[in-house]
Amino acid sequence: MTTGSALRGSEALRDFLATWGRAAAPDDGPAEKHLCASDSKLAEVIRVVGPQRFAESPARSHFDAIARSIIYQQLSKKAAATIYARYSNVMRDGAGGPAEVSAIDGACLRSAGLSSSKVRYLKELAKAVVDQRLDLDHIDDLADDGVVAALTSVPGVGVWTAQMFLMFRLRRPDILPTRDAGIQRGLQVVHGLRRPAAPGYIERVGKRWSPFRSLACLYLWAAIDSGFVPSPHGEKRPQTKHG
Repeated sequence: MTTGSALRGSEALRDFLATWGRAAAPDDGPAEKHLCASDSKLAEVIRVVGPQRFAESPARSHFDAIARSIIYQQLSKKAAATIYARYSNVMRDGAGGPAEVSAIDGACLRSAGLSSSKVRYLKELAKAVVDQRLDLDHIDDLADDGVVAALTSVPGVGVWTAQMFLMFRLRRPDILPTRDAGIQRGLQVVHGLRRPAAPGYIERVGKRWSPFRSLACLYLWAAIDSGFVPSPHGEKRPQTKHG
């Protein structure tokens, strides 16, 4: 894939992108067919958990999406959601753009429950946008690697955060976060590994999933969330822990 405006073109890829944000998607769509043909163990997950698609991004802007990721780093979803809600209130019900975040006193942000390091990261992000060192208005014109390079130039924004931004905000279909704990654990369960999958293993296996690696990740996360248990001999009607 090159950029968001010039996606690597195939009819299957276009069909998949057209289903992004839908509550339901075909379980026999071209993306699923490709993943099933390339990985029989992932095919079992797809049959069990049903069709998966990315939801629309809840963020109000690219800046808010990255700020949200910074706030959510290393926290449970529940704790992070509470702090993000407080942050939004501090920023006048979510009106916090880069200029506002840059200008607000750090103590106000800390009062929302943010650590000093996260306040510093949010300030660094805001300053980079205000100073035009980070051009979020045109970031979708960059290739995947270019987006990662641009975002990780800001302190507090690592490769994982940039990859989540690519997936969930820019709708890039072929992203593979090899150091994501959920992906490592998901592949361990699905492929029957003794330990969480190493980044190198994920990279090798993931080559078969391209150009739908983002969707493969969604199925691996769903496998963990659903308590998926592989069938012992690849039977056609496997069960989850809950059924």
